[in-house]
This record gives sequence, C-alpha cells and structure tokens, in this order.
Amino acid sequence: MIAIPGNVRVWLATGHTDMRRGFLSLARLVQEGLKRDPHAGDLYVFRGRRGDLIKVIWHDGQGACLFTKRLERGRFVWPSLADGAVTISVAQLSYLLSGIDWRMPQATWRPQASG
Repeated sequence: MIAIPGNVRVWLATGHTDMRRGFLSLARLVQEGLKRDPHAGDLYVFRGRRGDLIKVIWHDGQGACLFTKRLERGRFVWPSLADGAVTISVAQLSYLLSGIDWRMPQATWRPQASG
C-alpha cells in the first residue's frame, strides 16, 4: 500500500473517462478541463464508462504516479454530475477504493457478530 499524506486533496473527475489514457493525457484533462495544476500534489481520480475501473494520478513532488484499480464485482460509486469535479477526503478515497459507498460508509459496513 502506498501512503498518501492526509493533507492531500482528492478530486473525482465526474462523468466517465477513456481508460486508455495515461498520466500525460489525464494530466492534460486536469489542466484543461478542471483548470487545476496536475503537478501540485493533489490526487485526481477518473472512472471508466463501465464503472468497474478507475485511474488515479498524483504528482508526489518527486515524480508522476498513475494507479489503476478494477473491481472484480460491482461498480465504483460515482457522483452523478456530468461535468467538473467533486472533492473528497483521503478517508473517503479509501472507502471508494474498497468498493464501499464513500458517501455513506456506515450504511454499507456492518460489523460481524462475534462468537
């Protein structure tokens, strides 16, 4: 697991993105579409059309990082806005990457009965 600093801002690029894109092409989307600096240390998360694949780009100060995750079952919960970006916390990103509804994690997580 790669440690992400707690003070990093996480942006979900709403809508869907062509998952054939690499870091440079996604960074251009951040710069031109979201009007943000992709090298400033924030994380930018993109979801594919089917909803089971996301890509995250992050410039950690030393270099460009590109992370990919595909769910074996289900889809990533995504904002319904057609254009723009939504900011979430690093904790919410952790839920998202686990396939949990990051908007209401307590509603989807149930402790197992001990015994």
